[in-house]
Amino acid sequence: MKSMFTNLMRDETGAAAVEYGLIAALISIGIIVAATSLGTELSTTFTFIKDKLAASRV
Repeated sequence: MKSMFTNLMRDETGAAAVEYGLIAALISIGIIVAATSLGTELSTTFTFIKDKLAASRV
């Protein structure tokens, strides 16, 4: 029983998959944050342009 537990503790076959999953999650979070920031900035820019165009028609 003790040798089985020791072998289980030394087994690292699933460690790489977990690490790749964590890296993918961090990259995804970075992309989401960047896209949200860019989307907000684009919305502000288009609102500014819309207001300027509306004012020039008067």
